[in-house]
This record gives sequence, C-alpha cells and structure tokens, in this order.
Amino acid sequence: MISFNSLTKRYGKQAAVNALTAEIRSGAITGFLGPNGAGKSTALRCLLGLASPTAGTALIHGAPYSQLAEPLKEVGAVLDSRGFHTGLTALQNLKVITAAAGLPDSRALEVLEIVELSDSAHKRTKGFSLGMKQRLALAAALLGDPQIMVLDEPANGLDPIGIAWLRSFLRKLADEGRTILVSSHQLAEMEHTVDDIIIINHGEMVVAGPIKEIVGQGTLEEAFLRLTLEAKAVAK
Repeated sequence: MISFNSLTKRYGKQAAVNALTAEIRSGAITGFLGPNGAGKSTALRCLLGLASPTAGTALIHGAPYSQLAEPLKEVGAVLDSRGFHTGLTALQNLKVITAAAGLPDSRALEVLEIVELSDSAHKRTKGFSLGMKQRLALAAALLGDPQIMVLDEPANGLDPIGIAWLRSFLRKLADEGRTILVSSHQLAEMEHTVDDIIIINHGEMVVAGPIKEIVGQGTLEEAFLRLTLEAKAVAK
C-alpha cells in the first residue's frame, strides 16, 4: 500500500532523504526509526504531498497522494497535533473537517468515542493537554475510516497510561487490516508495538524487515544503536 522508490529530497546541496527504497506491509504496524535529522519527517511529508521529491517517488496504492480520489478516506495522517482552532470545541473542530470532506457530522462523535474523548467533546481545545490534542489528532485522522494511517510521533505528550492505550489502539487498527506507518523516538515502546521496522540515518536506508529478525535476542535499542553506528562508520 505504501512504497518509497529511490525517494530523494534535497534542500540546496543537502540531501534530507537520499535514494530511500522501502515497502510497507499491509495489515501491519511498521516503525519508521532514525536519529534526529535522519529524514523521517521529510520522507513522510513527501508521502503525504506536503513536499515534492527531488527524485524518485513516495506512493500510496501506486500513486502520489495528490492523485488519490478521496484522500481522507484512504489515508489518515497525524503529523502535528497543534492544528486545531483553540476557540472551538473538540467536536466543532472535527465537524469543520467532516463538512469540508462531505462526511456526516455523526462521524465526529464516533471517532471521539474511539479515542476515548467523548467526555471532552464539548470542551474548547484551548484547555487540552498535549496528550488530549494527540488523541484529537488521531480522531481527525480516523474520520474517513481510512485503511492507511501515517503517524509522526503519536506518543508525544502521552503519560504511561496513554502510551499503553496507544499501543492497544494501534494493534486494534492493524488487526482490522489497516496499514500503519509510525515514526517514533521511543524505542522501548516501539519494541512492544510494531511488527516491522525501517531504520534510516542521514536520509539513507540502514535496515528494513520484521522486528524479530532484526532485533534477534537483544533489544530494539541495542540493535538501533549498533546498526546506526555501523552505518555512520561506513559513511565515513
């Protein structure tokens, strides 16, 4: 459902992403990992049509995001949880999106229940904690009932209970057959959440595959540090 094909994005002479090639397995949770500045967010922005590749492609169902007939119904994305109008309630913010997308207003209430924000539906988002904003962003991503979810650091601002909730939430979505690509720095949590991993560093692929095969008998953190350091040594 998602594929990166020699994806390259340059800003001047600097390559934020360099010839990245990877496929995301459908019906699974794939962790998109890498150090700060590795190019993860840039790759996701190219995938979602927010940045234009310098070369190569980032495709959804074999096409660029801009060519999807009904993008909200095909892809749900959370790149930033701060994009809500603080003077509106959670429900009102979601209804703005449903109105623009031609979805029934009832869907806004449904997704608030899914992310367990029903009790806060009529509260202005100005008073929301970062964790509540993250849940609201997830609700917005689910409005079109998409089969693909693209999430950038969805655990930011969540307390341990919220992180445990997110883990079970993502697993439930995957069990429903959805494809989930999630970028995160929380390696310990990713180890208990994802099926596959992609690790990039300096915009280039380090490794990709099932987490059990890559981690082996150790931990994800140990594998991550070893592989990124090896890639750095090779680059030098």
